[in-house]
Amino acid sequence: MPDTLSDLLPALVAFRRDIHAHPELGFKEHRTAALVATALKGIGLEVHEGIGGTGVVGVLRAGSSDRTIGLRADMDALPIQEATGLPHASTHPGIFHGCGHDGHTTMLLGAARHLARTRNFDGTVNFIFQPAEEGLGGAREMVKDGLFDRFPCQRVFALHNWPDLPAHHVATRPGPIMAAADKFEIVVKGKGGHAAMPHVTPDAILAASEMVGQLNTIIARRIPPMATAVLSVTRIAGGHAHNVIPAAVTLGGTVRSFDPAIQDRIEASLRQVVEGVALAHGVTAEIVYDRYYPATINDAEAAAAALAVAATVSPHAFTAPEPAFTSEDFAFMLQATRGAYLWLGQGADHGQSACGSPLHHPHYDFNDAIIPTGIRLHAGLVEAHLRA
Repeated sequence: MPDTLSDLLPALVAFRRDIHAHPELGFKEHRTAALVATALKGIGLEVHEGIGGTGVVGVLRAGSSDRTIGLRADMDALPIQEATGLPHASTHPGIFHGCGHDGHTTMLLGAARHLARTRNFDGTVNFIFQPAEEGLGGAREMVKDGLFDRFPCQRVFALHNWPDLPAHHVATRPGPIMAAADKFEIVVKGKGGHAAMPHVTPDAILAASEMVGQLNTIIARRIPPMATAVLSVTRIAGGHAHNVIPAAVTLGGTVRSFDPAIQDRIEASLRQVVEGVALAHGVTAEIVYDRYYPATINDAEAAAAALAVAATVSPHAFTAPEPAFTSEDFAFMLQATRGAYLWLGQGADHGQSACGSPLHHPHYDFNDAIIPTGIRLHAGLVEAHLRA
């Protein structure tokens, strides 16, 4: 086995590109989970499979302390058609590691290998490989399946590559770092009819159009100016012919926020707007509102400790000035135990132009050059919390 991170890097890059070429969607990460489990067993870890679906936990102990820590990486891909043209591009049409979870998995495996070799800590490390981060709540399922009962973690940490930051820069912050994610669907129902006789046909399209306009005023007119939130209508569908007023129109969208009280206010306002417009137009409206991910809230002490570790790994470690409006189901783990979430910059480096593309973009690729930084960051978190 390689004895240094630099010697280990070629094998890790090959592993990362292999799972990039064979991506799997949430709760279907059977091949990826099997590769992870095999790799963990190969370096001598105690391995547990099938947690929360396809989740894997590797356990590494050193010394005699009862202190514990968890490190988490996500394994799933996205339902996107890759357009990079890279040699290691996805071989599965319409499925693509467009968020870098292949890189996260690889860095955590690299950290497990490094820590198993050095054992410069006293306590227990739980390496958590999570399924289904992309909207399906894999973290929630692992927690429900007894993750922290079976593998106690006094602190839990996760990191995400961040194309908006230059490579090897590290950022985190106390309190909110990622937004709560809600989604809504509204079905507006009239009765349908001839477009030449709108006076006898409640117009679902007209009502839906007014709803779009009014929904976009909620943040500006119903939420305090000092609060931070976003509401976006992202989908509208209805009608099939130029001379028919459709019987139904569907609207969909998302809400992002950080404060549960603001979240409550937005949902209540959305329902009031939709019901009011429906009444005015003589139509009905069915609303499905789903709060699928809570806000990711870092423990202040854990965030400060993570930033101190990051400063030993990178000369560019800093407190993020503001949270992001993207969401992350690591939030469920932070609701169950204290910890922090970090961003690791991966802006274009070493000729990999694709790694500067945004997350969830068809041209995105993970920057392999940051793998050693991610490993050192993971290892530093362990060695700081479980100091021998």
